[in-house]
Amino acid sequence: MQKVNVVWLKRDLRLKDHQALSEALRHSLPIIPVFCFEPSLVQAKQSDDRHWRFVWQSLVDMNQELQRWDAKVHIFYQEVLPVFQYLSAHYQVQQVFSHLETGIKITYERDKTMADFFASRAIVWKEFKQQGVLRGRKDRENWSKDWNTFMSEPMQDPELSKGKFLTLSNTFMQSIEQKEIPEKWKTVQPNMQKGGESIGKKYMDSFFSDRVKNYNRHISKPELSRKGCSRLSSYLAWGNLSMRQVYQIAEKKKKEKFQVRNLTNFQSRLRWHCHFIQKFEMECRMEFRNVNRGFDEMEKPLDEMKVKAWKEGRTGYPLIDACMRCLKETGYLNFRMRAMLVSFLTHHLWQDWRTGVDHLARLFLDFEPGIHYPQFQMQAGVTGINTVRIYNPVKQSQDHDPEGVFIKKWLHELKKVPSSLIHEPWKLTGIEQELFQVKIGVDYPAPIVELELAARFAREKIWQAQKLPSVQKDAERILNKHTVPNRWP
Repeated sequence: MQKVNVVWLKRDLRLKDHQALSEALRHSLPIIPVFCFEPSLVQAKQSDDRHWRFVWQSLVDMNQELQRWDAKVHIFYQEVLPVFQYLSAHYQVQQVFSHLETGIKITYERDKTMADFFASRAIVWKEFKQQGVLRGRKDRENWSKDWNTFMSEPMQDPELSKGKFLTLSNTFMQSIEQKEIPEKWKTVQPNMQKGGESIGKKYMDSFFSDRVKNYNRHISKPELSRKGCSRLSSYLAWGNLSMRQVYQIAEKKKKEKFQVRNLTNFQSRLRWHCHFIQKFEMECRMEFRNVNRGFDEMEKPLDEMKVKAWKEGRTGYPLIDACMRCLKETGYLNFRMRAMLVSFLTHHLWQDWRTGVDHLARLFLDFEPGIHYPQFQMQAGVTGINTVRIYNPVKQSQDHDPEGVFIKKWLHELKKVPSSLIHEPWKLTGIEQELFQVKIGVDYPAPIVELELAARFAREKIWQAQKLPSVQKDAERILNKHTVPNRWP
């Protein structure tokens, strides 16, 4: 049998700064690049067709570029183990190259299974870190220094012209049992960002050449942030762009004295991005459990009607509902509005964070497990070490969408309500409801909770919980594990 090496692609769907591919190219053996749409992952409670459409688009984009080198990524709709079992039955796989993935429990268990399989076949598996995240780290000592070092290292751009790629035959591809790629993944959704390294680069270029000038001013605005923010999160989450690539371009622009303040703030958020992924890598149980075990004692009775209203964007609070409906259609929302959605669910509606964490994972086109779960818990106030923020959706609306542009864009039933009244439509008189053609409680719901009372109740409950010895004890453990005293982060 022919000896080969395999590059196993996961959340690294690019050809620039790709250490796994670069390392494979340094060996003389032919390379087989593979990607697996894993049924177990596609069916996971965090998954949505929008994610796999973005991945499919990314793979198509890669293969269009790889044609120049007479190469391609072989795409399977099958679990990883059967694919490698089949490859190993037809080729002598010597080494497998991939990037470390900080994923959900499904991917973590899969990686353990694959490690055992590779070991049983004497296949060397080489994993390379992404985003400066290190597996096996016990604390945060020197984390910031190590991260900065990683971001400053030269990019690992594969020398594709020197590669020897092996293309699997159609007969081989058809002989392995697998599912057909759904047509809905191949259908472009015009309201959502399209996947692919070439598209990601266009977003990156437009941000660093012009859009960055509004970064600080527009970052909290639900509508203006759609252009003022980088919009690179999906391309980073699925690996169309590398964190190091983005960081170094920002650094280069700063050295040219271009938009230094905006870029400095942007870079700080890149660091926090990786900080949270490292946090999840070190304590991945937070996918399922409170990171601070003391909060297990805090009771939040399930109210399915409230959760349903929140998920559907029918809470009676315009900014909350506009954000949820926007997410459903576009897959994107700026950070402040995401935090507000979580705050409203867990504080005003007094629901456990687990009632909504998977719903938002499905809606976020840029779903990144390492950010999603730590951030969700932080905004839900169950860490015991972070300031609890209870966002007032009316004030957020008045501050960040004062003319109601974003609200009217997504809540068509309120499109005739004047800006001065749109933030609190439940206050419309009967005559005003007739005038503006919206009947509260019929066309648009009345508020499902009383804002101030709900916030006061939540604040008192959380304060009480924070005083529990069990919460304080685990908060000390969390600080020791995930932070470095008197230093960032």
